[in-house]
Amino acid sequence: MSGLFSEFMIRAALAGLGVALAAPWLGVFVVWRRMAYFGDAVAHAAVLGVALSLMLELPVVLGVMGVAVIVALAIAAMETPRGGIGADSLLGVLSHGALAFGLIAVSFLPGARLNLEAYLFGDILAVSWGDVAVIWGGAAAIVGVIAWRWRALLTSTVNPDLAWSSGMNPDHDRRILTLALALLVALAIKVVGALLITALLIIPAAAARPLSRSPEVMLVAGMGIGAVSALCGLGLSYEFDTPAGPSIVAVAVVAFALGRLMPARSAA
Repeated sequence: MSGLFSEFMIRAALAGLGVALAAPWLGVFVVWRRMAYFGDAVAHAAVLGVALSLMLELPVVLGVMGVAVIVALAIAAMETPRGGIGADSLLGVLSHGALAFGLIAVSFLPGARLNLEAYLFGDILAVSWGDVAVIWGGAAAIVGVIAWRWRALLTSTVNPDLAWSSGMNPDHDRRILTLALALLVALAIKVVGALLITALLIIPAAAARPLSRSPEVMLVAGMGIGAVSALCGLGLSYEFDTPAGPSIVAVAVVAFALGRLMPARSAA
């Protein structure tokens, strides 16, 4: 039991909580706007960001953030179907293409293959106090920006025409959401990894949706589910020696399944 309260577990718990509490602020809009594939594309691009960071000897967070922003903005620019290709197909090409090029780039780095699993599935137990500070600082920035634009984002999500007529700019708010999503990906890659970031983004919000009477209740419930998933997943990982990132996501999936069994309320 004392091992659960060792310094590395405390750092891991704080890092997991930082990401879990910030993710639902974006997750509620990702769920409402049906942007799951968008989140996947940005998350997969993180692997390319990792490779470029290692090549240029830059902090991984900066490399991942830069590539994620570029990919996110590129996706936003390609939303309108072109040449008979649907937006979902373009997202699929960009998502898997970024992942493929990232994996190829990593293969050219000496010794990087051994660390690739940490970037794909996370290595939350290896976070430092510096990582914790960066995660909480970034999480605070995400929460601050989304809270500031909450009403505008909500209006443009529910009724874009009403947003335009009210003097709001849905395109501007979507870009804000896109940049915040890129920041979350950069923060979360060490916690759950590039392949599981979207799960942590979507599952707590989706689990909270049937149980919520309002968007604000959905947000708070999603934060609670995310926090419990992070802490319980870490505890299970320690107890049964399972990978920490997948364990966190697995707990969130169980919460989602239990939520579906409960009587639904007026969903947000």
